[in-house]
Amino acid sequence: MEKRNLLEGKKVLIVDDEPDVLESLEELLSDCKVTSADHFEAAKALLESERFDIAILDIMGVNGYELLDIANKRGVIPVMLTAHALTPQDAAKSFRSGAASYLPKEEMLNLETFLNDILEAEEKGKSFWWRWFDRLGDYYDRKFGPDWKEADKDIWDMIKYGA
Repeated sequence: MEKRNLLEGKKVLIVDDEPDVLESLEELLSDCKVTSADHFEAAKALLESERFDIAILDIMGVNGYELLDIANKRGVIPVMLTAHALTPQDAAKSFRSGAASYLPKEEMLNLETFLNDILEAEEKGKSFWWRWFDRLGDYYDRKFGPDWKEADKDIWDMIKYGA
């Protein structure tokens, strides 16, 4: 039985200052109604004037954390997607700030899977981060070493074990 695509027909805002990333994201999200912005002001205006189901936000170059705050206030599911701000500290900050996930651009090809996980979590009343360790725990272990969780152990234990 094929798993249904919960993204189908969703309205998604993608924000990144790199045109090739925007183009790639639009292609990856072909089942969605995608709107893109390449700078903070355009993204802010879109978030404040239109309704989106999901906002995929870069951190660097577009003031992603401020956009995260706006998305949360507007009831939009915010997802952080980054290359330059890829640190365990930024992942923890994103979690604390209300992001539904924090994804490395290196894993962009799996974006549909990550977003379906988030929408499935929403359907089931679970934490948006419920499958984050299953999908990215090994990646983070390889990238940052086995002790990367120590600085924010309370957050990572809560995400991993649902405590």
